[in-house]
Amino acid sequence: MNLTNYHSHCSFCDGRAPFEEFVKEAISQGFYSYGVSSHAPLPFPTQWTMEWGQMEAYLDEFKNLRSKYADEIELYVGLEIDYLNEESNPSVARFTELPLDYRIGSVHLLYDAAGEVVDIDCSPAVFKERVDRHFNGDVLRVIRMYFDRLFRMVELGGFDILGHADKMHYNASCYHPGLLDEPWYEALMKDYFSLVASRGYLVEINTKAYDSLGTFYPNSRYWELMKEYQIKVLVNSDAHYPERINAGRMEALRLLQAKGFATVAELHQGSWREVPIVV
Repeated sequence: MNLTNYHSHCSFCDGRAPFEEFVKEAISQGFYSYGVSSHAPLPFPTQWTMEWGQMEAYLDEFKNLRSKYADEIELYVGLEIDYLNEESNPSVARFTELPLDYRIGSVHLLYDAAGEVVDIDCSPAVFKERVDRHFNGDVLRVIRMYFDRLFRMVELGGFDILGHADKMHYNASCYHPGLLDEPWYEALMKDYFSLVASRGYLVEINTKAYDSLGTFYPNSRYWELMKEYQIKVLVNSDAHYPERINAGRMEALRLLQAKGFATVAELHQGSWREVPIVV
């Protein structure tokens, strides 16, 4: 089985345990390649992102753990970096100059008409309340805003892995049932993954919500499309708890095989490699 994971969050951001606890759990479960990717700093403080003042300690902690566990597991360090605006996104020098092994590009935040930052990565109930309060219930506008930001992030670059490529689809579908079957949305997704493919990014199969919601990000209905576009994929759990680092992995790998994928991307000796799927 392909026991790797490069998307997880430790106590440097909103993860629920120290960096080392994730490493120990990965070793105990037989992982051979593992990375932590804390939420990168934003221009303002939040409860779920790092602060710039923590960056040196974060990188030092990684160096110490990589040395300590060098005989047991390959360790890597990254960041999950949000596209917020043109001044704060994965492509800016402050992020690209950091000594990281990889970067994950994601979108969690939108601006409302008043310029207030709105976190739309939340439960369906909270999502509905925020769409109603901040965007006058216009969920289709919110969807287009979300993908406009994703398109711009992909255009700007500065990252290796596209994080939870369509994460809003679940909340938006709860608000607007039947969304994924609407022709305009299908066309949007084709344009989106076509652009992703043209830029050569890795796309993670994010398994975080599989056990609780029964869905992957991106939704599995688009995996054949990604295969057609020759997009390379990897399986990440986006774990915030050590015990969840392997959640949904086997199911994702089996479904990837069923969709025609033969390989996944893994980091080995500092380089990305295509490795056969083994389940």
